[in-house]
Amino acid sequence: MSDPKARVDAYLVAGGLYHDIDYARVELLKLLAEHPHVRVKVGSDYRDTEGIAASDFLVTYTCDVRPTDEQQEALAAYVRGGGRWMALHGTNSALDFVENGVDAPRSAFPKMAHTLGSQFVAHPPIQQYRIEKRAPDHPLVHGVDEFETDDELYLCEYHDFEKLEVLLDCQYSGKAEGFIEADWEDADRHLVMYLRPLGEGAVLYNTLGHCRGHWDMRPAMDYFPAVERCSWEKPEYHELLRRSIRWCLREL
Repeated sequence: MSDPKARVDAYLVAGGLYHDIDYARVELLKLLAEHPHVRVKVGSDYRDTEGIAASDFLVTYTCDVRPTDEQQEALAAYVRGGGRWMALHGTNSALDFVENGVDAPRSAFPKMAHTLGSQFVAHPPIQQYRIEKRAPDHPLVHGVDEFETDDELYLCEYHDFEKLEVLLDCQYSGKAEGFIEADWEDADRHLVMYLRPLGEGAVLYNTLGHCRGHWDMRPAMDYFPAVERCSWEKPEYHELLRRSIRWCLREL
């Protein structure tokens, strides 16, 4: 009989607006449960800084969750001290609905944006995009086929861009209708999955994974007409998530 694996403590933050957070939370917990030695603590924001600091790795799926300055400092210290953070989709988003559209205020969490390596600015309407590999030999993506997905393509502002290790990206230039910063005609490639080293630790960011149910657009509307699952329906996305968890476990 082989020696049992040591317990690993993970922290999952799943919360925020305009997404089916319940769906994403359950799907991530199912993937984490494929590793029986991983025990997961769940929160809806970053207030439990002590619990996060005590965890072996952090997973986040949020939208417009804005940590305080103290919480941002704690997150940066966690990564700099050797922590691994698997950040998904809207973790880097802050949204203000203003008169002329949706704004992405840079003042919302500048320290966290620097830790993450990016901040969401806008996205075009959900449509088909081709996700392409930029580091085909990296174990996080090696052997995963390039794929088409209908998702929110995140158009971002990057921090320490030269230090980011790009794993997946996508080509797009055009308009992001409805957003204050709508003109991306001069843009070309946009990061979809990257590694952001920081101190002794790192962030693994994957911008894919939009999901929304009928009841997730309050206060903008009471009932959203469509159920959106996007990349969650793609086997390639699930494989990327599985490998990302293995990276958090330091198996990749």
